[in-house]
Amino acid sequence: MENVIDYATLFAPLMDELYKQEAKTSILEGDETTVLKGAHGEIKVAKIDMDALGDYDRKSGYTKGGTKFAWETVKYDKERSQELNIDRMDNEEALEIPASKLLSEFIRTKVIPETDAARIAKICGTTGITVKEEKLADGAAVVKALRAASDKMDNDEVPEESRILFIVGSYLSLIEDMDTTKSKKILDKFSTIIKMPQSRMYTQITLADGKTEYGYKKTPTTGKNVNFVVVEKSAAVSAMEQWIKYFSPDENQNGDSHKWDYRNNNLYAHVYENKLAGVYCSHDSE
Repeated sequence: MENVIDYATLFAPLMDELYKQEAKTSILEGDETTVLKGAHGEIKVAKIDMDALGDYDRKSGYTKGGTKFAWETVKYDKERSQELNIDRMDNEEALEIPASKLLSEFIRTKVIPETDAARIAKICGTTGITVKEEKLADGAAVVKALRAASDKMDNDEVPEESRILFIVGSYLSLIEDMDTTKSKKILDKFSTIIKMPQSRMYTQITLADGKTEYGYKKTPTTGKNVNFVVVEKSAAVSAMEQWIKYFSPDENQNGDSHKWDYRNNNLYAHVYENKLAGVYCSHDSE
């Protein structure tokens, strides 16, 4: 009797681990204290707000301001999917090797880049954040732009200890190649620095529907190259659920191949309206 392994069960945790390790924006994912995953295309995100100080009165005591904690219901942004196949004869003798390569390559080269790009675009397209259009020609220009972002957040009292800098790798290299320690000090203004490929840094992307084209691309005309974006950790939250189903060639009704059905559901990003000052986007004019 053929030894049939449930490859969906085997690979699902590895798929999640690979995603968390290699996705550049996974740092923005909420945990159970900030995100409640629901049904019907909805998700709940934790929203906290409170009033500022008032005078203490020795007769009436403490001021009676409001402290608000609520689960805000938002819609997932997009469901995405793909069907992956390996022919029975091509894969007759070593299923676990091509299976693991197929699925890991798919997550690494298709799912992760698209998810990163969609999150950056969603964040940069949020109304009310700070957006600066500028061309960064050299290291000095990059340093100046980052100082402007840091100063803006300082003046808005955005916590410095949790500012995440997503920056295109070539711009980070321009700073690192500078001779002066003084210029490099600007990087100390950010708690985490994440080097990004330009191909995941656009202000707007278009997701292909999978009928004639696949994946994503920068939206023509309106999409711009992002230079860098600064996100204070509590200002935005992302979430993704992903599933995989496996069918053996004998179970596959549409062909003689091993088949994996992959699907995900994404909240690319939700920027809290009371923390818009915690996001700063610098983009090129092209």
